[in-house]
Amino acid sequence: MKQVLLTGGTGLIGTRLTQLLIEGGYSVAYLTRGSRSEAKINPKVKQYRWDVSKGTLDENALLDSHYLIHLAGAGIAEGRWTAQRKQEIIASRVDTIELIARKLKASGHRFEAFVSASGISYYGADTGSERISEQHNAGRDFLSEVVIKWEAAADEIAALDIRTVKLRTGIVLDTKGGALKSFLIPVRLTIGSPLGSGQQFISWIHTDDLCRMYIDALENSSWTGAYNAVAPNPVTNEELVKKTAEVLQKPYWAPNVPSWVLKALFGEMSIAVLGGNYILNQRIRLETDFQYEYPELEPALKAILT
Repeated sequence: MKQVLLTGGTGLIGTRLTQLLIEGGYSVAYLTRGSRSEAKINPKVKQYRWDVSKGTLDENALLDSHYLIHLAGAGIAEGRWTAQRKQEIIASRVDTIELIARKLKASGHRFEAFVSASGISYYGADTGSERISEQHNAGRDFLSEVVIKWEAAADEIAALDIRTVKLRTGIVLDTKGGALKSFLIPVRLTIGSPLGSGQQFISWIHTDDLCRMYIDALENSSWTGAYNAVAPNPVTNEELVKKTAEVLQKPYWAPNVPSWVLKALFGEMSIAVLGGNYILNQRIRLETDFQYEYPELEPALKAILT
């Protein structure tokens, strides 16, 4: 039985991915810090200790594993972007994988494949209605900086002659966390309305489709480099809120939440909801055999909400 080692395994994506990997016949292991949240880890999951601040890692985690998936990263929208918070967002993604790269180089161990989370904000927090494929250049704002450094750290493992895949992930639809959970609160309170103009594009993906992409990327050697991990059909913010209200059979309020209100509440971080991206899943569509379970928004929402 082959073992998959995960960083950030207790998060939204990691929890579901763990279930699917175990169901698929894999052994799953986490790199953990021994915090309280990890007391709820699936009993079938092995745990290896690491301390990124001290540069320590149980090297058996690497030697025992055939694959690595990197999901670790502080939440982008979990607080105002102070200078300290920005550094935490970057360090949580970069320092973690750089530590693994150093230990791998020292040990000489080679994974069969490495798949790293990444983000569509690589292209910029707001690219308007322009159709964006993997061939587009990186943006120049803070969120772009985060992803550029994130992917550069992942490339340190690629430099060790390990097949490396980077999944530039869109808005993940799941009620347990992420953007949809935030949208659901006002909708369920019958005050759901678009944010800002409401015309900003949201490139989304159902949690299960994303997790299945990770597994496909592990198993199929044709996957290499960066892919836009989004569903085939982006929607506007207004369409997402309206469709969510319809699925939940709740009222939909036409008045939008003004941009100035969101800027006052969240400061610079407001770009995360006021910006938008129309992202094309070009490489997945043309270069892989991956099949989506939820290519359209309404069935995806119904699967999650009903």
